[in-house]
Amino acid sequence: MHHQLPLLVAVPLLGAGLLVAVGRALPRVAADIVGCAVSAGTAALAVLLLLNSSPPRTEWVGGWKPVDGRGIGIVLTGDGPGLGMAALASLLTLAALAYSWRYFEEPARRHAGSFPALMLLFQAGMCGFAIAGDLFDAFVFFELMSVVAYALTGYRVEEAKAVQGALTFGVVNSLGAYAVLMGIVLLYARTGELSMSLIGRGLDAHGGPDALVLASFVLVLTGLLVKSAAVPFHFWLPDAHAVAPTPVCMLLSGVMVELGVFGVWRVYGTVFAGPGGVPAADLERVLVVLGVLTAVVGAVMCWYQRHIKRLLAYSTVAHTGLFLIGIGVLTPEADDGIALYILGHAGVKAALFACVGILLDRYGSVDEHALHGRARELRTVAVLFLVGGLALAGLPPFAGSLGKSVAEEATGGPLAGLYVVASALTAAAVLRVAGRVFLGLGPPPPEAGEHEAQAGRYETTGSGEEPETRGRLGAVPDTMTAVPASLLAGALAAGVVPGFAEAVAHVVNEAGSGGAVVPVHWTPLGVVLGLLSTALAVGLAAVAATRPKLLAAPDWALPLRRLQSGHVGDYVAWLLVGATLLGALALPGVLGP
Repeated sequence: MHHQLPLLVAVPLLGAGLLVAVGRALPRVAADIVGCAVSAGTAALAVLLLLNSSPPRTEWVGGWKPVDGRGIGIVLTGDGPGLGMAALASLLTLAALAYSWRYFEEPARRHAGSFPALMLLFQAGMCGFAIAGDLFDAFVFFELMSVVAYALTGYRVEEAKAVQGALTFGVVNSLGAYAVLMGIVLLYARTGELSMSLIGRGLDAHGGPDALVLASFVLVLTGLLVKSAAVPFHFWLPDAHAVAPTPVCMLLSGVMVELGVFGVWRVYGTVFAGPGGVPAADLERVLVVLGVLTAVVGAVMCWYQRHIKRLLAYSTVAHTGLFLIGIGVLTPEADDGIALYILGHAGVKAALFACVGILLDRYGSVDEHALHGRARELRTVAVLFLVGGLALAGLPPFAGSLGKSVAEEATGGPLAGLYVVASALTAAAVLRVAGRVFLGLGPPPPEAGEHEAQAGRYETTGSGEEPETRGRLGAVPDTMTAVPASLLAGALAAGVVPGFAEAVAHVVNEAGSGGAVVPVHWTPLGVVLGLLSTALAVGLAAVAATRPKLLAAPDWALPLRRLQSGHVGDYVAWLLVGATLLGALALPGVLGP
């Protein structure tokens, strides 16, 4: 297993280069086969390395190892969490490429292999970020991932709204990247190192935290929280999801946002967790406060969406908040639960986006109101969407539900209640859509009144969308239903396969605290909380679908919806507000009261 870590990046990069070089001479089917083969090979390598990740391996690329404790080379870290995220990214990329087999029937003027090539570049960036052991190269892969994501978001460049969404994505995420780079510069000025572990040692050797440590912490976390779409850094995500092709949405919500959360966990644990870094109480305050804010805003905004892709995007924001709370309490149990939660959420959310893509390509709309009762014929898709909503609610025995229950018990108190309410509300929105779109429940949507028209100024409805295939689908291809079915089956299997949850806990704990592995299993309380959130979701969905006026958007929700203005200048201002909030939350412990 020597010298195989760089292949996780090199293989998809070489595959993308091959498609760019010869793509014009390949038919679309051949380009898709090459893309899937390369992605599958990388996924197999990631899984193989993950299975042999104990003890964790460190590889200095090119043999540039540290001399006298000083390192200048590129270091890759092959531990369980990093390889697990690389495997997740690779498997979801493969699923997205398989799903897009019938997508993008390109005009002759467009490169046949351009889309799979971009997807492979995206995979390379995600894998590189997951296994990067030094901050600067994590930044490089961060930017590779971002640049390709910009291009994929605006892939339908002939549509003005796609260009606008990609531009918003690009500007906000680029500012986040600049913040990370400035934080890295400060850390390098203090320690003379770029390796995360060596930076941590350098900060500890310098003494207690000071203003430079605080500034670097805030800057690096700002960039990572932008990527993870935490409130108030989240505004780019719904705008990007509204215009990005469905396979791209599967990756943005399924793994890229989660990589931002993983980055926060990794950077704090290796760089800032020592006596020279940021005190644990300050990190807990930062992440729990931001996590609660993110979960609440995301859940409320999810409930009041009718644009189904935006609805799922805000669901991702809400669950990101729950992830941040889990890692913020700084306990091995919560870390284990969040790792399993992320795995389950990735499969479920990617499957839900795949089902919405079918609606778009069949009916040319992702508007819950316009689709009322129109999809009764899509029975298989209806079942998949319903199962995805129940899994999102925390229905046992899905992996996300098991991870959520472990995190709930680790956080305890009101925070556990927030897990139940936020997951129930986001799942209820999904189940409401399932009831109205696939079953035709409830009265037909009324004509837009004055209040709704005013609200519509601040969000798109999802009507008048163009299918992502050359024309509307007459029949749904088997690949487009097989992929979400496989993803949901994987999320279920991860929760019921004996020993899987314990294996996840082992690799997370080995890279974290290094203590004894805490058993991860169902408890009576966990089952009760999972059933409670599911019942709450079903009840809310039933009321909303059959008696929509009872749960209509109140006046107080309108200002919250206005914040999603679509103006990039507003989003930049909120990014600055978020960075200031980070500093204010971390300031007391670092510099004293």
